[in-house]
Parts: sequence; C-alpha cells; structure tokens
Amino acid sequence: MKYGKKIVALAGGVGGAKLADGLAQCLEPDELAIIVNTGDDLEHLGLSISPDLDTVCYTLAGLANPDSGWGRDQESWRTLEEIKKLQGPDWFAIGDLDLATHLERTRRLREGQTLSEITAHFCRRWGIHVPIFPMSDTPVRTYVHCQDGRCLAFQEYFVKYHFEPQIRSIEFENMKNAVVPEKALTALKNADFVLFCPSNPFVSIDPIIQIEAIGSIIAQKKVIAVSPLIGGEALKGPAAKMFHELGMKPGSSAVADHYRAILDLFVLDHKDEAQIALIEGWGIICKALDIFMPDRLARKRLAGQILKILDEQT
Repeated sequence: MKYGKKIVALAGGVGGAKLADGLAQCLEPDELAIIVNTGDDLEHLGLSISPDLDTVCYTLAGLANPDSGWGRDQESWRTLEEIKKLQGPDWFAIGDLDLATHLERTRRLREGQTLSEITAHFCRRWGIHVPIFPMSDTPVRTYVHCQDGRCLAFQEYFVKYHFEPQIRSIEFENMKNAVVPEKALTALKNADFVLFCPSNPFVSIDPIIQIEAIGSIIAQKKVIAVSPLIGGEALKGPAAKMFHELGMKPGSSAVADHYRAILDLFVLDHKDEAQIALIEGWGIICKALDIFMPDRLARKRLAGQILKILDEQT
C-alpha cells in the first residue's frame, strides 16, 4: 500500500543505515530517496572507498555484517592478512568481499563514471530498488582538528586512532566545489518531508546539509530528525564524546538544539522524555518512541511509527 508522500532521508553510519532500511521496508521506491554522507570517503591502498555509502547499500541489500553493522556478512580476510605480512597499511580493515566493491568503484571512476552512476549500478546488481545517492559526485573530505594540534582525516581519527583524540573543531574540505547529483536535487525538491536519520550530527548529517545546493532546498522543507543518542549515549560511534568535547552536554536535547534553526519535528527515545518540554519550548514538535533498532523488524516498526507521525502533521 502506497504511503502517498515523498520522503528524502539523509544518512551516514550504522544508525542511519538501519533507519533507511526500515523506511525502505515501508515505502515504495518512488516514495523514498536516500542521500548519504561522503565526507568520510578516503583513498586507501590506491582504492576509492566510500564507507557510509557502502554501509547503507550493504544494509538495504541484506549484505551487511549483522554483528558490526558495517562491512559484509560472511566476510573473509585473506587479502588483509597478506597486507599485514608485507607490512602494508592494515589499519583500515578491508575484507575480501568488500575489496571487490572498492576495486570496481575505483575502476569505474578512472573510466570517467560518476560516483552516483556507480552507486546506482551497484544498487541494481544488489537488488536495491530505492534510489541511493552520494551527497556529492566530487570529493568533500571531513577533517578533525584535535586539541593536541593534529589535523586528522576522518577515517584516521575514527578507525586508526579509535576516536580517542579530543576534538577541537571539524572541517569540511572542498565543500564549495561539491557537485550534488541532479537526481538527488530533484528528489529533494519533490519531497514532502526531509528526514535526518539517527546519524552523527557533526560528521554524518552536517556534511550533507552544509552543501549550499542541498541546504537551500532543505530550508524550504518540513524537517524531522531522529536522535542518535539514548540516555546521553551513542549506541555506536563518537557522537556523545564529540558533544562533550565541543562544549555541550550530550543528550537528545543537544541534538535538537544543533538542528534547531531548520527543525520542525524531533523524535527521541522514551528514556529521554523529560527533555520534551525543553525542545517543544523552542517551537519544535517532539515525540518519544522506542528508537532502539536491534533487528530488521525493529527498523520497520520505528519507520512505520515515524511515518504515522508525519502523516498526522499534514
């Protein structure tokens, strides 16, 4: 049964991929589009790697590792083991199945195909019917400026150093030269709602919405965000740690405050219901749900509840 409205979801990381999968279970392909952060992309071992794109695609295709949420299920690691023996850079773990994705992406990029064209091709081969777009067909890179003076590319900060360095600020390089796929812009223009998935606000959602072509459209849309924090903690990743180091108390209200200028509706976990009054005092509609998604059924359940809330707003 068709929902009858068009949703564009912005996503990055495991939490974002899970809700994107839930939405894909509830909506028809022409009712949903997903725009994914590519600020985390990197060049490694001569390969072009798009971690967030791959996490979202693998998740929707049913190929993701169910334990970690990233990488491939039933993965093997023979290539990585050989790289270690040869004393190559082994800090970014690429499995053998995952390696095929990066090899083919890199080959196609060198032939002149765009990242969005390649992603669309991969989605067709993996049986994904929902359109998934990178936020930019040109490189935009996230850098973390640390309190110890270092400036780290995001994957170095996140993977190589296990997000242990303390953050001073975050920078997005080449943002002004970002080229948003035309089909992604069309999807945004036609959207009834833009939904920020429960992804890290600083390094998953901000890189997308700070691209001028995207942000200018979103400013005219109804925006809903789902908190990536429960009880002040992130289920995965450094979001709570980043809030603290950037001078804010981690919590769902801090997430809502971060998006306050563009936010119409906010969803937080039942455990954070005490923060509803503060958020609604900012003129934002706030709803409490069980936002924990341990399996595909929970993803679909949460997505369905969110869609019902959106339906009530029209």
